[in-house]
Amino acid sequence: MKRFRMERPEQPSVRINERIRISPVRLIDAEGNQVGIVPVEEARTMAQNQGLDLVEVSADTRPVVCRIMDYGRYRYEQQKKAQAAKKKLHQTEIKQIKYRPAIDDHDFETKTSKVRRFLGEGHKVRVTIMFRRRDMRRPENGERVLEKVVATVADVGQPEDRSRQQMGRDLSITLAPLKKTASA
Repeated sequence: MKRFRMERPEQPSVRINERIRISPVRLIDAEGNQVGIVPVEEARTMAQNQGLDLVEVSADTRPVVCRIMDYGRYRYEQQKKAQAAKKKLHQTEIKQIKYRPAIDDHDFETKTSKVRRFLGEGHKVRVTIMFRRRDMRRPENGERVLEKVVATVADVGQPEDRSRQQMGRDLSITLAPLKKTASA
């Protein structure tokens, strides 16, 4: 029976301290000043004397470039930067509102106000017209409702593309919020 090893999550390809085997190395001290080309053992002892780590910065160059730094603190700062970048990332959500071809005026206004609110919040909205039984005989009624929705919310949103998607018994269009101008 063949056994498969589960692979570990990607470890950083950065070598530190004893993992650096190539000698000599170009050394950069903790303040960022270039020390010069020294044997790897000497660089390692310099880092240990300062209570810091020897970290390989550039493995592609010859001699290899290494820096004396606190590697734990460096990784912590990198994680904080990644978290801050992830917070700033804005994810657009697609909301869906369903209409019927024979919708009443009050129901139309209620659902359209929801569409307007979602577009105002910056979300994309998929407006879907659901056809049932005899509604399929008159698809132009659904087209009319769809056009009315697009015309009603034209001040806050626009169709992402002018095509309508007919999926089975549903007719839908995706509305995207209008770009805000610099003056607004």
